[in-house]
Amino acid sequence: QVQLVESGGGLVQAGGSLRLSCAVSGRSFSSYRMGWFRQAPGKERELVAAISGSGGTTGHAESVKGRFTISRDNTKNTVYLQMNSLKPEDTAVYYCAAAPTPGWTFSARGYAYWGQGTQVTVSS
Repeated sequence: QVQLVESGGGLVQAGGSLRLSCAVSGRSFSSYRMGWFRQAPGKERELVAAISGSGGTTGHAESVKGRFTISRDNTKNTVYLQMNSLKPEDTAVYYCAAAPTPGWTFSARGYAYWGQGTQVTVSS
């Protein structure tokens, strides 16, 4: 019922920028808390950033705070992750996910719908 499609990944040099986009189908986008996750080989999945349904509240992992910014456009059913000052350790597959559960929390729990992932590679 709900489909998420990420785009914008690719290869970038350290210090560069990328903007990931996640287009979400369905009827209830504005009610979903949205999150960006990443997973590198051999590492645990990490919640990078999350945003409330209205866009009024955001959270970012300490590892990306000050460099990454999550945003959303509810008129376009799209969530974004602006990534600046990229580092090689940011290399991972990045996933967009939606949590239909109400309330705000910066937590990896509750994400019921997932995109296919997009590869981000940062070279040194």
